[in-house]
Amino acid sequence: MANVATRKVDADEAGMRVDRWFKLHYPGLGFGHLQKLLRSGQVRVDGARVKTNTRLAAGQEVRVPPLSAGDARPQTVATIRDKRDADVLSDALLYEDDQVYVFNKPAGLAVQGGSGVSRHVDGMLEAFRDRKGRKPRLVHRLDRDTAGVLVVAKTRSAAAFLGKAFKDRDSRKTYWALVKGVPKPARGKISTFLARGEGDEAERMRVARHGEKGADHALTHYALADQAGSRLAWLVMRPVTGRTHQLRAHAAHIGHPIVGDAKYFDVQNWELPGGIQNRLHLLARRIVLPHPSGGRIDVTAPLPPHMAQSWAVLGFEEASGEVAAEAV
Repeated sequence: MANVATRKVDADEAGMRVDRWFKLHYPGLGFGHLQKLLRSGQVRVDGARVKTNTRLAAGQEVRVPPLSAGDARPQTVATIRDKRDADVLSDALLYEDDQVYVFNKPAGLAVQGGSGVSRHVDGMLEAFRDRKGRKPRLVHRLDRDTAGVLVVAKTRSAAAFLGKAFKDRDSRKTYWALVKGVPKPARGKISTFLARGEGDEAERMRVARHGEKGADHALTHYALADQAGSRLAWLVMRPVTGRTHQLRAHAAHIGHPIVGDAKYFDVQNWELPGGIQNRLHLLARRIVLPHPSGGRIDVTAPLPPHMAQSWAVLGFEEASGEVAAEAV
């Protein structure tokens, strides 16, 4: 049997329910057993009885009664069960401080799990748990085949702050895309309503009417950075809203689908130029957003290998993208 312990609530745990606090620090303690300890007054906060749904404040002291060996099993730093996955994330790290990671997510790697998805960033983040057992949290998403900047919060409070910044559109995201044809005008905006398709089209977004059930407004600004004759164009795109597949659906909507897009590129009898891979040519190039501690996070990702190859084949210079970005 262990002795009575007193633990102080960290600033990052402010607002957390008592039951969730125990789940974080003592994952071996069953919910039923915790309820008994609470009802009998063995668990106290600043000397007072509490309930499972009591919210904790930073600096409060939690009395933890003697627990059996199994119940007292603490949350430990996650061991790296798959060193290959941990190495992938470490190699992809673009920026890190005490509250935030920014990764260069590889194309083809899912951000979260789903049907048929066993390997994803969210699962790989198990290897990045800190000494208190806290796992970094996703605060936004990228499509599986989209490469580029992915922001991850290290703490609960940072996740709440960054999540709000994305929700309030207090972020600026810049994407690079290779599309079929050359849009006219060379600079403009795409404003539509998007809704999920039905039946066999359920995995695609479609342009919908204003007021249609399930339809959300989507706004994208774009500017032409360069072109390869009339066949291909490099667009710098800035989504103002953050709808599912927004850039992919918008590019297809104006008749210039993104090269390698298996869902939205449905042009008949069109062949890829030599030296260009049939993979999605969409990069989350740069993100600028407020930092939880003040100031701004500003991170840029390099071209993924398949896009770097295409840029070399087409003779595109990265500096052209930076100039076009000023127009969006």
